Amino acid sequence: MGNRPQGKIYAVGDIHGCLSHLERLIGKLPIRPEDVLVFIGDYIDRGPDSKGVVDYVLDLQKKCCTTVCLMGNHEQMFLDYLAGRKREMFLYNGGVETLISYGMTGRRKMELSDLPPGHAEFYGRLRHDYETDDFIFVHAGLRPGIPLSNQDPDDLLWIRFEFIRSDFDFGKTVIFGHTVLSRTEPFRAAKKIGIDTGAVYRGRLTCLELPDMKLFQVS
Repeated sequence: MGNRPQGKIYAVGDIHGCLSHLERLIGKLPIRPEDVLVFIGDYIDRGPDSKGVVDYVLDLQKKCCTTVCLMGNHEQMFLDYLAGRKREMFLYNGGVETLISYGMTGRRKMELSDLPPGHAEFYGRLRHDYETDDFIFVHAGLRPGIPLSNQDPDDLLWIRFEFIRSDFDFGKTVIFGHTVLSRTEPFRAAKKIGIDTGAVYRGRLTCLELPDMKLFQVS
């Protein structure tokens, strides 16, 4: 079931620890109290200040409009790491930079209890999707042919070209991140828009204003 926000929707792509990009991007948005701010996931890893990004988003949740925070595959990898699972996978995919941002520079493994106040709750509250009357927001995409309510959470976090190359119509435009298809412009196809423009890879951090399709970017 969807809903129709009273104001506009601002959908922000993958941040990956790029706090300066995020601060400058949010500063450009004409957000009003009735608007909705949607983060598509991947706040952490690879970039220089993952902790700072989460602190900033937490502050936005207190001061800004309605803020929807989706889970990215990198947040899931971090949670797995904190639970003692898939340690090497997290570290290999940019997790070292995240640990450094949290002050974990020694040999000791980081535990959930090492997170600053509010961070464990932030990661624990992340949702896999957000749906309105006209749009579906997910981190990675959707498995073609399967209703949103029956989607595998792993697909929502990890799927790539099975979704991107499919012409299946989910009935609404799907806004997603996860896969960098251009470092300058969002990927646009029939009923799907990809807004990960590779900020951490010297690309741009993108925000899409909906339903007007207005683009805000910083690099």
